[in-house]
Amino acid sequence: MTAPLPRDVARQLPHAMVRLRARLRTESAPSDMRWTWSQIATLSRIDQEGPTTVSALAAAEHVRPQSMAETVAALSREGCVDREPDPTDGRKTLISITAPGRRLISSIPAVREAWLEEAIERHLSPAERRTLAKAAQIMERLADS
Repeated sequence: MTAPLPRDVARQLPHAMVRLRARLRTESAPSDMRWTWSQIATLSRIDQEGPTTVSALAAAEHVRPQSMAETVAALSREGCVDREPDPTDGRKTLISITAPGRRLISSIPAVREAWLEEAIERHLSPAERRTLAKAAQIMERLADS
């Protein structure tokens, strides 16, 4: 089998990602549907990496600083993040996760991951699982390129 052309993969991959993202969203508990993918991803990043700035979040998530500022503002209004002056640079504001924010990100991904785990178990062979795991690593590498 010959390797597919990059343009063919470039056309297929976004479509598949959008469909999987939509399905994962529908698998969330109904009360959690008000949270956007961006908000959950941002909250997860803050939880994993610790207090950070809006600019650093925007760069890490590959979005405009203005878009990230809106995401952080929404999370702040809901009590999921706190803002405080950077102790080393008073011009900067650090964003950190709150206890309610931690509870949120621990509940939503758990529901989504449970569905995905079951779907992988039920529909994929061991070889396909290895391929999918490798694809996830490759997609992470692409995102950071």
